[in-house]
Amino acid sequence: MRAARCEEYGGPENVVIRDIPSPEVTPGHVLVDVAAAAVNYPDLLFIANKYQVPAPLPFTPGSEFAGRVAAVGEGVTGVSAGDLVYGSVFTGAMADQVLVPARAVAPVPPGLSLTEASAFRVTYLTAYHSLVTAGELRPGQWVVVLGAAGGVGSATVDVAVRLGARVIAAASSAERLKVCAELGAEAGVDYVTEDLKQRIKEITGEGADLVVDPVGDRWAEPALRAIRWGGRFVTVGYAGGDIPRIPLNIVLLKNITVRGLELRTWTERMPEETARARQALTDLVAGGMRPAVSEVHDLADIGTALRRVADRLPTGKVVIRVNPDLA
Repeated sequence: MRAARCEEYGGPENVVIRDIPSPEVTPGHVLVDVAAAAVNYPDLLFIANKYQVPAPLPFTPGSEFAGRVAAVGEGVTGVSAGDLVYGSVFTGAMADQVLVPARAVAPVPPGLSLTEASAFRVTYLTAYHSLVTAGELRPGQWVVVLGAAGGVGSATVDVAVRLGARVIAAASSAERLKVCAELGAEAGVDYVTEDLKQRIKEITGEGADLVVDPVGDRWAEPALRAIRWGGRFVTVGYAGGDIPRIPLNIVLLKNITVRGLELRTWTERMPEETARARQALTDLVAGGMRPAVSEVHDLADIGTALRRVADRLPTGKVVIRVNPDLA
């Protein structure tokens, strides 16, 4: 089968297409013919060997996929060959086939194409857990989303608006803020040209109730300082490059709750909460929600797709079309 392969750590250009053996079906697992796989920022960290948990060489990048079940292993129930599913895996999605534990896949929500479904699980589960499970969001509250035009950011804006929040999108250009406004953000802040803390205070009055931060870097602290007394801050990732060091006295004086969210371990350790989140997202899809897929590339162009994400050029999600006949 064809697979994208990282054979040495480095940049997107290090990823090549190889012909490798198909996985053998094992007990408790399902083999999926991959229609499409989404690009996420952690894919770049894996390739560069900068993720918190290393991926041993050689490996196939990609954590998020959708496709058709080709075979099921011994002991698997609730999933059958031919089912359309979406799911996630540590690595391995950017290939013709991927073998995953049965619990890592779910039926594609009615209304989603396989291309859309491939961009759904990681970003939208992250968004929902950030807002609801960790962020304790309630309708009418002010939510600030950093990196709001990116994959996780746009999903978070989308879900927050649909849950009745008042959303402030923070992004790096007027063009990217326009995308957020189309998703329903009530206000926008260009954190490259504007004072992020000051603008949040001006818009909200008392400060934000919740900040969801997949960016980190120099924008985390001003966003934290713009939270009202008793608010919440959820750190999701560090797409900005640097991991911020925040002054804890701000957390103390303003009684702020700071939570971390790393989806892989959350889904493993919080299965009941994740099941509720998945059902809530399925209900939102039934109400018209769709992932914002901005670019679709063929598997042969994986290097280009990864480089564009590395350079933070796209808005929404970038998807790799692995098997066009399925997607």
